Amino acid sequence: MSIILDPSLIERNPALRFVTYGVIAMVLSVLHVVFLRFVAVSSVTPDLLLILTVWISLVEGQFVGMFAGFACGILFDVVSADVLGSNALAKTAAAFVAGYFWKEGFSMETIGSYKFLVITAVSGLVHNLLYFFFYVKPMQISFPMFFLTYGVATTLYTTVAAVFPMLVVNRKKDW
Repeated sequence: MSIILDPSLIERNPALRFVTYGVIAMVLSVLHVVFLRFVAVSSVTPDLLLILTVWISLVEGQFVGMFAGFACGILFDVVSADVLGSNALAKTAAAFVAGYFWKEGFSMETIGSYKFLVITAVSGLVHNLLYFFFYVKPMQISFPMFFLTYGVATTLYTTVAAVFPMLVVNRKKDW
């Protein structure tokens, strides 16, 4: 039983790591659809899959992160009955941006510091700019007002939620 739960086995085996990412993405997407409405502030919720996408981009690199962003986006589009492809495009672009901050061997140091929050915020702005661009109807509200209301608020909420994985990794570094 200890071989199955051994974290070093997952770190050394890429196939197990990707399966773990997939399981986490499925759990987070269900969690987002079912439970996050209880912590919504004026219909704004944190994007947990974006945090996972940024994490994967920082750990695995830009190319793998873009695939993860696309997969997480398609998964969330299917689970949430959203416009198919809108999340996939936005999360792929966010992973592309987050991948620029990848340094081999320094991923946990980056995730365990304030840099993770900055990277999440920048990636979140890119994500929300693309994602909410498709939802503005020209006669209803101007794009800048809509983006400030939903895009910036969602980015801030997602960045606040990213504090928790940052603190967990930071705590593990101290052990």
